[in-house]
Amino acid sequence: MKKIAEKVIQKEILDYLKAEGYYVIKVIVGNVAGIPDILFCKDGKFCAVEVKATGKKKQVTELQKLHIEMIQASGGKAIVADCLYDVMEEF
Repeated sequence: MKKIAEKVIQKEILDYLKAEGYYVIKVIVGNVAGIPDILFCKDGKFCAVEVKATGKKKQVTELQKLHIEMIQASGGKAIVADCLYDVMEEF
């Protein structure tokens, strides 16, 4: 599998979500550590994506895991993605 940098994957995901017409925010600096990289709204549901470089999907910090779990517990959808396909498949 070819390694792709996180920022390249983030751009692909952002472009895809915007093309689909979703309200999308790229978190550059959050006021709370561990917030997922991309936040968006789909069909009235809060969604989030923590982006990792290719092959680093399992390298999620405990704080990032906690935020993903909190989003899911609140009725939102949050995933970790290391490629655009992950997002296309889940959302």
